[in-house]
Amino acid sequence: MANIAYFEIPADNVDRAKHFYHSLLGWQIEPTKAPASPAMVAPQYRDITTGPAEEGKLNMGGLYRRQSNETIKSYVMVEDLEKVLGKVEALGGEVLLSKEEIPGVGKIAIIQDTEGNSIGLWKPLK
Repeated sequence: MANIAYFEIPADNVDRAKHFYHSLLGWQIEPTKAPASPAMVAPQYRDITTGPAEEGKLNMGGLYRRQSNETIKSYVMVEDLEKVLGKVEALGGEVLLSKEEIPGVGKIAIIQDTEGNSIGLWKPLK
């Protein structure tokens, strides 16, 4: 069964949002450790650590400057990204981002469900 493994929070002001989440929840928010790509540099991407890594617990996310009318997005870890993407349209959804490789992290895709909600899919590197 696929579990949520990562989340992203868009913000109009990254520094203000960093201060809010750190002060409110104690999250550590630092510049991303992933290799820089234009997609991550422009939106001031930051890594979020919500606590220590523990089996079965989500402890990481991202914070970035909002690019459009975005909301918080969750990423579900999947075993076979292509297989899952192949089912989306047949089930009434839409593929918004078919597949993108993030060096050192894995491959992601973004889909829209039958209700208009977007959700990310993530196939981590082995």
